Amino acid sequence: MKAGYNQILELIRQLPEKEIEKLAIALQSEISSKKTSESIQELILKAPTWTDSDLEDYKEARDSINNSRLA
Repeated sequence: MKAGYNQILELIRQLPEKEIEKLAIALQSEISSKKTSESIQELILKAPTWTDSDLEDYKEARDSINNSRLA
């Protein structure tokens, strides 16, 4: 069953005031959580990335460092 916006609004109006307050807090939390998630995803997607050449240079440098350590 899919309820429309007006049906949901009418059901909310039937709730006691305390329940409406709880619902409002829950909705705000959900919205805030979604925005945070979207912000993190956007940050990750805009982050710089390494080319294959950059990755190869890094691996060579790590190998060199690891091989130069005294065991």
